[in-house]
Amino acid sequence: MTAPPPYRGRFAPSPTGPLHFGSLIAAVGSYLDARHRHGRWFVRMEDLDPPREMPGAADRILRSLEAHGLTWDDSVLYQSQRHEAYAAALDTLKKSGSLFCCSCTRAVLGPGGHCGRRCSPKPGEATSERVVVAGGGTFDDFILGPQEGANAGDAVLRRKDGLFAYALAVVVDDAYQAISHVLRGQDLLGETSGQIELFERLNQTPPGYGHLPLLCDRRGHKLSKQTGARALDDHQPLANLRSALHYLGQGAAQAEAGSVEELLAIAIAHWQRQPLIDNAGRPLPHHDGIPR
Repeated sequence: MTAPPPYRGRFAPSPTGPLHFGSLIAAVGSYLDARHRHGRWFVRMEDLDPPREMPGAADRILRSLEAHGLTWDDSVLYQSQRHEAYAAALDTLKKSGSLFCCSCTRAVLGPGGHCGRRCSPKPGEATSERVVVAGGGTFDDFILGPQEGANAGDAVLRRKDGLFAYALAVVVDDAYQAISHVLRGQDLLGETSGQIELFERLNQTPPGYGHLPLLCDRRGHKLSKQTGARALDDHQPLANLRSALHYLGQGAAQAEAGSVEELLAIAIAHWQRQPLIDNAGRPLPHHDGIPR
């Protein structure tokens, strides 16, 4: 019987602002899942979109993770330094006939945003590079159970402004880092089937996926930078961690611990996926960014 590959997890924030409580929940969940299984945990900075980035946010995110005891293995991988790898992946897709150029605007594409090779770009016209993704495949989410992907249509891999897109970079980098397990928020669940198909088109093995329930604000919206989520207070990491563990349904939230290191050691030893599975598909209670 072949032994399973070693556990390799990751947390991949975008430096569009400081870490907030919703992001901390995702980081803590993926960290504990990896460490409980004696695996490795990596941090990747998704700094592919300079116009949306906040100066100094990448460093601030890393300092927040350190303040909360979430130490990572190896060096941080910055996507802004991986352009050659993304270009090589595009070349592979182009040679296989999977890639096509698209000049459509969002207004032309309408809901769903899929071109399906129906446009005919004019010479010199700005185009994005897209790949047709069949979607609709099934995969077994280790939190939510069996999932059937939506019909994806096509995905932008390089934008009209020349920037590489998340849909390409996340697959190329997960393959490069040999990520075996991805534990992330349910807001990305709809993209998973298409990402798995892109792994296959690039002759790579996709990781296993698990999707955490989302933390919502009082209006029922996902807690995020776009909805005004407060930055984490790095001066109270123990309280923040207890609150994150509480929202993840972990008994360690009530453990007697006088330091971040002590609490994380208890949380690692007693980490359980079952509370997440029991609450699969339900959003977490509203939160205003203040630890409880």
